Amino acid sequence: MTKSILTRRRLLQATLTAGAAHAWRTPFGTPARATAAGQAAAPFRVAVIGHTGRGNYGHQLDTLWGQLPPELATVVAVADAHADGLSAATGRLGLPADAGFQDYRAMLAEVRPDVVSIAPRHIDQHHAMAIAAAEAGAAGIYMEKPFCRDLVEADAIVEACRASNTKLALAHRNRYHPVLPVVARLIEEGAIGRLLELRGRGKEDHRGGGLDLWVLGSHVFDLALGFAGQPLACSAHIQQDGRPATAADVFEGDEGVGPLVGDQIHARFEMEAGVPLFFDSIKEAAPRGAPFGLQLVGTGGIIDLRVDLEPLVHLMEGNPFVPAPELRRWVPVTSAGVDQPEPVADIRHQIGGHGAAVRDLFAAIREDRAPLCGAIEGRTVVAMTMAVFESHRHGGARVALPQPSGPNPLAGWQQARSVALATVGRAVPGEPRSQDGRGGWG
Repeated sequence: MTKSILTRRRLLQATLTAGAAHAWRTPFGTPARATAAGQAAAPFRVAVIGHTGRGNYGHQLDTLWGQLPPELATVVAVADAHADGLSAATGRLGLPADAGFQDYRAMLAEVRPDVVSIAPRHIDQHHAMAIAAAEAGAAGIYMEKPFCRDLVEADAIVEACRASNTKLALAHRNRYHPVLPVVARLIEEGAIGRLLELRGRGKEDHRGGGLDLWVLGSHVFDLALGFAGQPLACSAHIQQDGRPATAADVFEGDEGVGPLVGDQIHARFEMEAGVPLFFDSIKEAAPRGAPFGLQLVGTGGIIDLRVDLEPLVHLMEGNPFVPAPELRRWVPVTSAGVDQPEPVADIRHQIGGHGAAVRDLFAAIREDRAPLCGAIEGRTVVAMTMAVFESHRHGGARVALPQPSGPNPLAGWQQARSVALATVGRAVPGEPRSQDGRGGWG
């Protein structure tokens, strides 16, 4: 690699990091909604969509609105296809019975809310719910992560929101943490030397592998985008029971994610900043309840982000590849700086309780701008997930990003296997061959 290329990459890395203070804007202290004349207006009218037994209400995407100042937002209706779940939800939200609907489309048509909270964890419902909310004229959508099942759905949601000027924000809560601009500044100032790579891991519990990639990897990818820019390519390897995963291992995943495979994921992304992002997940590799997150590894130290914990960030100084005689200490980093107490008294509510995220959504509606973590970022994360599957099914080949619209690659892999199985003696794409040279899928 020539010196000029290295110089350009370092300049791009510095530029991305320097711009991260804007990328990590934090909506703390967002004022009440205002009219054009600057006078306080009515609060945003919020309608909640849940589905008891099929993703429920996610990470409190129903009750979070009641924790906000009443001049910001008020819940006016809730929809839940499960009758008992609907009754419980109206009670929990302090709504009269006639503010509850079993059909969310009927609720959207009758109530015409300003903001729709799409709460279910099961993402097979997100596409239809988001399209319906946008077509009903909602100014904003707050949606549980992950975004949706594939790029066909992602592109449809993006287009529907563009057509109606609906601002969609995803519940990647840590993206709004006020410590992230501090981290960006530390990298820019050389606190960890030259940034070499980003390394993320999921929770690596019973979901380790494919489902961990979907559910927790979405948080990791979202954070990585702010530090390393857009993904340019991916190469990945997926294992099942200690061997390369094949089309025969594909199954219907939990939480509505669609086709899924693997109990081990090992992926490498080429990123815009010129540093690689690695994501790994191995089933049952981590202790029960272990946190997950992202590490930024440099020549002079490591910055560690543990998702949903407080403090979110720790710093360890020193070259991580050189043994040191002295004990190295992990030092907490807060929005006030390194080894300083956190000045935001209600930081757990603002981040874990979605307060900062929905304030940014409200500001995006008022200012007619994209939310900090919106539909475009959601599509990028889905594309990264799809690229992992696409690379593995082609033997770990490099898959360029961004990807064009299309279904989950695992669905096509399954279909190709079915066709091959119907042809006697034909090898199945991506599966190992038996000793006699015929397809080994029996």
